[in-house]
Amino acid sequence: MLGRLTRWLRILGQDVKYSNKLDDAALITAAKKERRILLTRDLELYRQATAKGIETLYVQASSGEEKLAEVAKRYKIEIAINMATSRCPKCNSRLRAVSKDRVVDKVAEGTFAHYEEFWACRGCGQVYWQGAHWKGIREMFEKTRKTLGIVR
Repeated sequence: MLGRLTRWLRILGQDVKYSNKLDDAALITAAKKERRILLTRDLELYRQATAKGIETLYVQASSGEEKLAEVAKRYKIEIAINMATSRCPKCNSRLRAVSKDRVVDKVAEGTFAHYEEFWACRGCGQVYWQGAHWKGIREMFEKTRKTLGIVR
């Protein structure tokens, strides 16, 4: 399963669809129809998709940062967050900056009091801000950059 990888790629601004409900044939059909790259850890799916001319990456890495590094290296994805291009980790829609007064009833009182910048998902409406969880996000991306040999 590559659900977590999906979320990381979306945060980095990549348009990524994810399904753990479709069978192999449906995944191949969707990838072909939508001209998508198929990422998988399923060797048989990889072989079937490749045989049908679908660009496919068989993700071999095991840790989260190694998986992200493997994909980033192959597709030249910069490991840096740009909120102008970042996507919702949940639904893949684009995010947009929103004024603080527009989220007053959508975030906890403490969050509202301590943060000034907010983003909302154009699709599902989820509100984001650079809170304490961003430490983990930054650490993940730093580990990924180290795996890639990128020193900042």
